[in-house]
Amino acid sequence: MPKFAANLSFLFPDLNFLDRFAAARAAGFKAVEFAFAYEHPAAEIAAAAAAANVEIVLMNLPPGDWGAGERGLAALTGREGEFRASLETALAYAQVCGCHQLHAMAGAGPGCQEAPYIANLRYAATRLALTGIRLLIEPINDRDIPGYFLTRPDQAVALIERVGVANLFLQLDLYHCQVMRGDLASQVEIHFPLIRHIQIAGNPGRHEPNLGEINYPFLFALIDRLGYEGWIGCEYSPVGDTRTGLGWLKP
Repeated sequence: MPKFAANLSFLFPDLNFLDRFAAARAAGFKAVEFAFAYEHPAAEIAAAAAAANVEIVLMNLPPGDWGAGERGLAALTGREGEFRASLETALAYAQVCGCHQLHAMAGAGPGCQEAPYIANLRYAATRLALTGIRLLIEPINDRDIPGYFLTRPDQAVALIERVGVANLFLQLDLYHCQVMRGDLASQVEIHFPLIRHIQIAGNPGRHEPNLGEINYPFLFALIDRLGYEGWIGCEYSPVGDTRTGLGWLKP
């Protein structure tokens, strides 16, 4: 069975963020991931993870002005300086927290273009390669984030090839892939050489993975057969109490 990481941006929403590390460990998780936690000092995050004895396996670069609708900076024209500053912020946090993977959100809206996206990814992947940290990009469905620039796995793979830096990989969220593409087993197999992180949620609703149309036990068995060694992030919104909803994980 694959290794599962609790996404602390989604799970245990009844707790303060720093308390979610211990809750994840108590629920049986040995690793965690999260989107953004830059309101907390890196040392406090690292201490919470160490006290709970969980590994931090993924975090995102700062996304720009989230409240104003920004969903990443990497593809935004004219924001290269801000992107590089966000990269340095994320790198500093990752180094303190012992996290070896960073996800750069592309951005949404008419300001996104392929040329700055490729240039920013090339810079970031090269910069992070010097530190032993991977750079990931993730296709996200344009129903949850209208106008998001990167929406399909094949689009991500083509961009990775155009960037041409060995330190850039695919983060495949099977929920987003189901919304935009379907045919999940084939997508996992086709893109497996570039996949370094997987995320899951049920569809429709983005709730527990045992709810809805996706046959996750079948996909977990496939992922095992392919020899996947990374983590699978549980990035879903619990229907009710997080702990009660973890019954899907027991088998």
